[in-house]
Amino acid sequence: MPHLQSLNVLLVDDNQHMRTIAAAVLHSADIHRVYEAGDGAEAFEVLRRQPIDLALVDYNMFPMDGVEFTRRVRNRPDSANIYLPIIMMSGHAEKHRVYAARDAGVTEFLVKPITAKAILDRINAVIFRPRPFVKTATYFGPCRRRREADDYCGPFRRSADGAAASNAA
Repeated sequence: MPHLQSLNVLLVDDNQHMRTIAAAVLHSADIHRVYEAGDGAEAFEVLRRQPIDLALVDYNMFPMDGVEFTRRVRNRPDSANIYLPIIMMSGHAEKHRVYAARDAGVTEFLVKPITAKAILDRINAVIFRPRPFVKTATYFGPCRRRREADDYCGPFRRSADGAAASNAA
C-alpha cells in the first residue's frame, strides 16, 4: 500500500514474537519506519524522541499497560502528540476491557490473534477516516460514537438530554 509508506509507526508489545508478527505485516504494507517498545513507559519515551504517526499498542503489559499509556498520551502536558491515533491490540475482548480502552482514548480496538487484513483495515480507518476529537471534563480522545444518525431531526442527542432540559425549564 504505497499511500502508507510515509508513516512512522510505534509498535508496543511486551511479547517480542507478537512485535515480529505485527512488524512483518507493517513491512508487507510498505511501512518501513517501525519503532518498537516493550511496554507503555518505554513507548512514551520513544514518542518524545521520534515523530510518530500511529501507535499499535498491546493492552496487557508490565509495568505500564496500554490503557495507562493511552491516558498519558491523551492527558499529560508533556505528551508529544495528544492526537496520536492509537490502535489497541488485546487477546481479551471482554466488554469491560474494550470500554476501559475506549474511555482512555483509544482510536480503534483489535482482538488477537491479529490478521494482516484486520491491522490494515484499522490503519486505513484511523488514517483516512479519522474521527473528530472530543474534550469534556472527564474525557479527551476520539469521538466515541461510531456513527451519526442521518435521519436524526430532534433537538437532543441522548434520551437523558430531554429530561435534563425539562427539569431546567
